[in-house]
Amino acid sequence: MEIKNIFENLPDSNQEIFENLLQTENFKLERIISRGQATPNGQWYDQDWDEWVIMLRGSADLIFEGSEFITKMKPGDCLHIPAHQKHRVEWTNTDTETIWLALHFSSNKK
Repeated sequence: MEIKNIFENLPDSNQEIFENLLQTENFKLERIISRGQATPNGQWYDQDWDEWVIMLRGSADLIFEGSEFITKMKPGDCLHIPAHQKHRVEWTNTDTETIWLALHFSSNKK
């Protein structure tokens, strides 16, 4: 077994990084590293799986389709986004890395 630290080995990049940490056919756990990125204007995330996300470092603003309310996330905040709930990242911190931990899973609702 190897112990890893979620805050170590941060890539030196201006690109947003999506890093798979653990994946099976039922779920995917990923570390997302953002620094000033936002979803391009007019685009929405529309995912087939539910997503539970927690902000570990930095901050971000999210918006959900059909709402003008901005959801502000700071370290420790977590959020469940149901499958096909269209959303976008309006802003991420430019002064430091914004580190998210995202769990994608099927809720098996019938």
